[in-house]
Amino acid sequence: MTPPRKQVLLRLDPAVHDALARWAAAELRSTNAQIDYVLRQALLAAGRLPSDAGPTARRGRPRRPAAPEGGAAGGTPPAAGPGPRDADGTRDAEHGET
Repeated sequence: MTPPRKQVLLRLDPAVHDALARWAAAELRSTNAQIDYVLRQALLAAGRLPSDAGPTARRGRPRRPAAPEGGAAGGTPPAAGPGPRDADGTRDAEHGET
């Protein structure tokens, strides 16, 4: 298990923060992830990125836990709904419902 990430209070000029936030949005990252990315790139370019530095956090939603044998992931399946409906909101006559 990887150790928890370090929390740092960072004071930035508002204009610098706004520029970082715009850059992050353009690259579909959070501002925090963008700061982490920029710092890692600077360390790498300077030859100072530690070899034991952990990987960057995965982008996007966390993965679902693996499904147990013979079951679906995420717990119980959703309950069956009332069935298909026509465009006017009535039940679908094609399926024997009125």
